[in-house]
Amino acid sequence: MRRTITLTLAAVVLALTAWAVRGAAAGSTAQSTRSAAATMREQSDQRKALYQSQLEQNHQHQHPAAATTSDGRHPAGRLASQLAAARLATAKYATSLRAAKADGYQIITRMIPDMGWHFLNPTIQGFDVTKPPILVYERRGRSWQLAAFEWVFPTKPATPPLPGATYGSFGAACHYKDGTFVFTSSQADCAKRSPQTGAAFNFWHPDLVTLHVWLWYPNPAGLYNGTNPYIKPFNRG
Repeated sequence: MRRTITLTLAAVVLALTAWAVRGAAAGSTAQSTRSAAATMREQSDQRKALYQSQLEQNHQHQHPAAATTSDGRHPAGRLASQLAAARLATAKYATSLRAAKADGYQIITRMIPDMGWHFLNPTIQGFDVTKPPILVYERRGRSWQLAAFEWVFPTKPATPPLPGATYGSFGAACHYKDGTFVFTSSQADCAKRSPQTGAAFNFWHPDLVTLHVWLWYPNPAGLYNGTNPYIKPFNRG
């Protein structure tokens, strides 16, 4: 009888020991699983943070104007809205120089290579992207195609009027009624008649800062670049 009780107690002790070992092993496995899951989540969060940081750095590199906007809108979206409004406002001029002239635009330069013929509306003042003071046209025979807008400033604007705007320049010059012009530093040096054609004097201007916007003709050199390599076929037009 005593032997039977001893064996039974030994069996119970062995069973409890096995249960404790299995419980400890299970707890260790669960702890390891939880630790692994936490590590994976932490690594995933780190990768997401790094990816987001890289996206922001790439965006600022490609769109440096983003850091200067204060209206809370994405600069690319704001520019797209402005350009869309400008296209709608100037669509009637796209292939009709006659419509532009009827609205007050008059020639100020003949064909400038890789740029175009410039027509000015002297009544337009200030900056409004839907009302460009200068229209730049390309000509092929009797056909005219609006290619770009232009604004001119006495000095470089302290704040770009359009996101990412870049500028060119145009030297002081005497302009004549037929679009011929002569560079000269003083209006006193302007002849009363164009030395090239004999056309009457129109006006003189000092050195200017220029802003081109190639809205009606693609420009691989950039939206704001002063010249456009795609215009070469029109240089003799």
